[in-house]
Amino acid sequence: MAPSPSISVAIVGSGGAGALTTVNLLLEVASSAGWHGLFTRTLGPQIRGGEAAGLLRLATHPVDCLPDRFDLIIGIDWLNAHRFGAEIKAGPETLVISDPRGGEPPPMVTQSGARVVDVEMKEIAKSITGGRPNMIALGIASRLLGFSVEQVFALVEKQLGDKGAAAIEASRAGIKAGFAAGAGIKFDAQLAAPVPSDARRWLLSGNEATALGAIRGGIRFAAAYPITPATEILEWLSPALTKVGGILLQAEDELAAINMIIGSSYGGTPALTATSGPGLSLMIEAIGLATASEIPIVVIDVMRGGPSTGIPTKSEQTDLNIAIYGLHGDAPHLVLAPLSVADCLFTTQWATYLAETLQAPAIVLSDQFMGQARAAIERPADVAFIGARTTATGISGAYKRYALAPGGVSAMALPGIPGGQYTADGLTHTETGIPTSGANDHLAQLDKRRDKLDHFNFGDHWASVEGSGDLALITWGSLTGAAREAAERAAADGLNVRMIAPRLLAPVQPERLAAALNGVKRILVVEQTHSGQFLRYLRAHYDLPAEIRAFHRPGPLPITAGE
Repeated sequence: MAPSPSISVAIVGSGGAGALTTVNLLLEVASSAGWHGLFTRTLGPQIRGGEAAGLLRLATHPVDCLPDRFDLIIGIDWLNAHRFGAEIKAGPETLVISDPRGGEPPPMVTQSGARVVDVEMKEIAKSITGGRPNMIALGIASRLLGFSVEQVFALVEKQLGDKGAAAIEASRAGIKAGFAAGAGIKFDAQLAAPVPSDARRWLLSGNEATALGAIRGGIRFAAAYPITPATEILEWLSPALTKVGGILLQAEDELAAINMIIGSSYGGTPALTATSGPGLSLMIEAIGLATASEIPIVVIDVMRGGPSTGIPTKSEQTDLNIAIYGLHGDAPHLVLAPLSVADCLFTTQWATYLAETLQAPAIVLSDQFMGQARAAIERPADVAFIGARTTATGISGAYKRYALAPGGVSAMALPGIPGGQYTADGLTHTETGIPTSGANDHLAQLDKRRDKLDHFNFGDHWASVEGSGDLALITWGSLTGAAREAAERAAADGLNVRMIAPRLLAPVQPERLAAALNGVKRILVVEQTHSGQFLRYLRAHYDLPAEIRAFHRPGPLPITAGE
């Protein structure tokens, strides 16, 4: 059988069985050997315990989506695995390693025609002092994927160095036993040789990439209240901000967090908060205040299944409507969405630049899939987007904070600048900031806030436009990877497909999308919502060719390239 350019592994276990740790270690072994990879997780909403599975796809090229089917599934145990069985597809060519003491395999295995091989991982682990079944699973998977025991040992010693000699020795023994258990198992799927790279690949999650992008963009203050699945942004930022002279403050709730960053930015320090859908709902009024007072802020929304508490540990794209339309009144603001784990860095840095340059709030729509996925990627290129806020200096005469300046961006005086005193609140105001109920003043400031966004040149970064042909796939966010792979497969079959994924969702870019759709006769809109929010958004703001079809469904099921 010819080596495959990609191979996919799922390791399943109840909470605490170590399934996620095992897959993360596999990704690191593969990365050190030269492969690209994507590790995502699926687990229940319980604080402790419950079901868990690590999903891994390795490839000779960057991967941003899950496979249609998994090549290898290892069940450390099958307790509650039926709860996410629909997310882990198997087929006749799938190899399943099952511990007979770990419960009955779920329908995703028994009804798929997969080949099942029993390995008593728990019994093998009991024969080792301090042994754990997940290390047996790691040894089996590593052997079947073609890694050497030395490669795995080196990584485990590095990762468990602070656990002590006994833990390292027990892990080594478990891995070695797993290699022995996997020796007689036939597994046809094999990775092709990795593509050589001079640079060591980065291993990072979307949330970590988001945090790094914020710092690169100039963020120096963050305030937030922890919430799944955005908390890792705060955990990464907390020590990182101190290294660049910044600080993170854990607020008592989301209302406090959003108002803290408005205050920080008003004082001249670029600021950010990170949350998920329920937190964004609480922040909406204050985002309107930042819009009216033209104070730049960045709000990261790592979307999850909703409404209300919904499914905190699963991905969905259903905060699109609230992000674009949720503010009361006419409140133009920026809404952006990264297209991959790696793109979380660029998009957040760009969002910070745009917020500072345009003196407007920016909402960045990530999601659980990207935020908590971990990827082995090439080192992202350095970009020069650092926000340059227009500030007032050398003020003489009456200071007009909200002057009707060309382009709509007026100079902002920081506190303490002589002559730069002004009122910054949510009331309609004159050019000097004095509250007013005058119709002319209200219209003038509405035009000002609209025009500074509409007249700005966002350049080619507004979207990823790839391929050609009269059929277009339009998608956004974390589905970009699946859409791109689908277009590539279609091209291999002789069908040219254009893939368009907007990174800038607001303000809308009708001329740019019209150019991207030039010659297109048919459109397929793909999104992870129940109601088709993205399709409705496109129809509301853009002129689209007549034949449009939609493929949308809610989370937690990912949409694959094959579909």
